[in-house]
Amino acid sequence: MNTNHTSGYFIGLMSGTSMDGIDAALIHIDQHTIELVHHHDHSYPSDLKKQLNELCNNNHSSILQLGELNRRVGKVFSAAVLELLKTSTQQASDIIAIGSHGQTIYHHPNADLAFSMQLGDPNSIAYETQITTVADFRNKDMVAGGQGAPLVPRFHQHLLRDKHTNRIIINIGGIANITVLNKDQSIACSGFDTGPGNTLLDAWIHLQQGQPFDFDGSWAQSGSINQKLLNEMMKDPYFSSPTPKSTGREYFNLKWLNRHLSNHPNIPPKNVQRTLVTLTARTLFKGIKSCNLNEGEVYLCGGGCHNTALMNEINHTFKGFSVDTTQALGVDPDWMEAMAFAWFASRTMGRQPSNLPSATGARKEVVLGGIYYP
Repeated sequence: MNTNHTSGYFIGLMSGTSMDGIDAALIHIDQHTIELVHHHDHSYPSDLKKQLNELCNNNHSSILQLGELNRRVGKVFSAAVLELLKTSTQQASDIIAIGSHGQTIYHHPNADLAFSMQLGDPNSIAYETQITTVADFRNKDMVAGGQGAPLVPRFHQHLLRDKHTNRIIINIGGIANITVLNKDQSIACSGFDTGPGNTLLDAWIHLQQGQPFDFDGSWAQSGSINQKLLNEMMKDPYFSSPTPKSTGREYFNLKWLNRHLSNHPNIPPKNVQRTLVTLTARTLFKGIKSCNLNEGEVYLCGGGCHNTALMNEINHTFKGFSVDTTQALGVDPDWMEAMAFAWFASRTMGRQPSNLPSATGARKEVVLGGIYYP
């Protein structure tokens, strides 16, 4: 049994706003490297995914429903760990800790009593897996005056900063966020949510075609951009608001989209989808330009990397920047976030801070998460 709490094997669990499943990543950490050893993609049962989506879309539930969903999500997260270990050479006794992000159902950063709520009972995970579990990573940063998001810039800084070139790491999940890693080591790394990533794309195609997402962006590619709709959406105050900032599907959702569509009736649905692709690309680029960068290397990760229409639009929009996925840096773009939460677990176990105040706006660095023993 490894008694060093900051090196060894850790598991990260991540399910983003897209709710397309649970990413489970097993990593090994030593003094110099972080290695992705094994991974597993675990789907939500269809009825549970439906319940979670309804909860996020309606923003109301009974205490009974919330409590039962919390336990049930915890059991599914536990199952993801057990399935991961079934096909791994490591056993539960080899794992120092699990870092579980949980399933966000409400993110409320801009209030006196700010909070971020994730489901996925860590008591259940620790008990079912018999592995120490670290969870509730966002709220300590918020208590310290931060947005509680994005957190992953700290991991990007640790893993990917380069003294010879400016690097921008873009994560496109339901919400898109950027990390700016300036080559000048005296300049603090920054990061923020730029706006919708996949969330509006997924919601629109589900409404129109009953599909969970636009496979390869093929439906979007069959449409054309509606410039008037795009211009109106781009005027949303969030896109020009100062950092630090974070957002979620509480803000960018079908109600938000329909409000804009009401001013532009009769746009063919495929053209709406194509315009939403451009919205994601343009708001990402607007975010980068707001950091006073005119050149550098852009590396993408997250589910949006698999949307050909979106990748093409980003390549077209990002003049002056090279564009690739984080695979070019040796990090699988599908597992970046889950790896990050495994690393956060190692930081918490070693009583080390994991937030980046220059990204979240917190008053100081803090140790994130609570520890739950088996």
